[in-house]
Amino acid sequence: MLVIPTSLPVLDRNSTVAIIGGGFSGTMQAINLLRHDGPAAILIERRESRLGRGVAYSAAHPDHLLNVRAGNMSALPDDPTHFVRWLVREGLGDASTFVPRTTYGQYLSEMLDNAAQSAGSRLKIVPATAVVIRQEAGRQVITLADGRSIEADALVLAMGNLPPHAPPGFHESALGPDVYADDPWAGDICEGLTSDDAVLLLGSGLTAIDAALLLDAKGFRGRIIALSRRGLVPHAHWDQPRSPSEIAELPPTQASDLTRFVRSRAQERPWRDAVDDLRPLTQRLWAACAPIQRERFLRHLRPYWDIHRHRLAPQVAARIAQLQAEGRLGFVAGKTVSCDPGAGFLNVTLRPRGESNSETLKVRRAVNCTGPQGDLLRTHDPLLGQLLASGTIRPDQLRLGLDIDDQSRVIGRDGNANDSVFAIGPMTRGGLWEVVAVPDIRHQTWTLARRLANAHWVGGEGL
Repeated sequence: MLVIPTSLPVLDRNSTVAIIGGGFSGTMQAINLLRHDGPAAILIERRESRLGRGVAYSAAHPDHLLNVRAGNMSALPDDPTHFVRWLVREGLGDASTFVPRTTYGQYLSEMLDNAAQSAGSRLKIVPATAVVIRQEAGRQVITLADGRSIEADALVLAMGNLPPHAPPGFHESALGPDVYADDPWAGDICEGLTSDDAVLLLGSGLTAIDAALLLDAKGFRGRIIALSRRGLVPHAHWDQPRSPSEIAELPPTQASDLTRFVRSRAQERPWRDAVDDLRPLTQRLWAACAPIQRERFLRHLRPYWDIHRHRLAPQVAARIAQLQAEGRLGFVAGKTVSCDPGAGFLNVTLRPRGESNSETLKVRRAVNCTGPQGDLLRTHDPLLGQLLASGTIRPDQLRLGLDIDDQSRVIGRDGNANDSVFAIGPMTRGGLWEVVAVPDIRHQTWTLARRLANAHWVGGEGL
């Protein structure tokens, strides 16, 4: 991959950084710019209800809990107890608590409100949709859907996850929203269901767990089937927090060798601890992997990594187990082949894993829970399409999201790193892999803000 290094733009307090996307990534990018006394920030978000919250915290039900204990959920990497202090002050828990995602959304919204009040004109929040971005005379010009234009000295893309792709057999069918929900967060997946109905969840990961909890919380008493290629289900966290053990040297990057390494450590200590020990090293491991090793990991190990690494709160795991014991929730290994709509139902043809024969399942509704995607070549997002067509951005080699360099600069079609356009958040997983959760994104936004504010030299860093 050809990446020609360039220098970061020289920005000061008179400069402006525009941020596209007001979820966790974009919100913390704006807040950290202000905390480091850097350039003014313009935060552009098309949905006001998602400001400071994003999809993860704005569309959540009170039964949806964080998958990480509160003690590791501070939004500020330089103030690790920030969230816990807020939680205790509000009487909502302590460091060991798995709090509702709605509570975390409240925390983020309050941070944004406080930043806006103290920053005055240095933080501008624009509820609008960005449709075109172009560079003119060294500045970034953002055209909004209502015709207005905004100019900035630098641009940060913080657009979160893309909606899931349609599973095989579904994208070819003309399915109405009554029988097929292509995005579990875009509408009410429970509307119109009765206890005699069956619902098919396409996927068995964290999104499917959320969907099952939502159906249960809203009173659905019918049957829920979660289908994925391997039928794997996320594991549960320890009941009590535990401290990881430091790994002295970087583990092997060959997928098979790394698997043996983790299994060996799991013989000496519980497997959860063995997996958690890798957490501080994951991005370094990913960076050290050759492209073919990354491809092998995604093809063979990713599903197993996901269920061991991204775990459920103990009370969530207990509720899922109860739904299974009651016969209301089942997990099936297989893949969809086709889907034919009927009058208020779907006939879904699937092939169970390891079998050659197919079977047909009649369900009242199917919900796409395959999880967020990042393939720029399959997205229908107009802004990403425009940036791709103009050559400003390009997909990473694995088509997980945007191609970036080690300073979060986007890499264009010509292979050059753009010195005034940056990307943060889950869409940069191709370069970092572990950048989908708060503990990872908070460091990414903080580091980029320090660079843009020319504050990364403070404390001798870089000397």
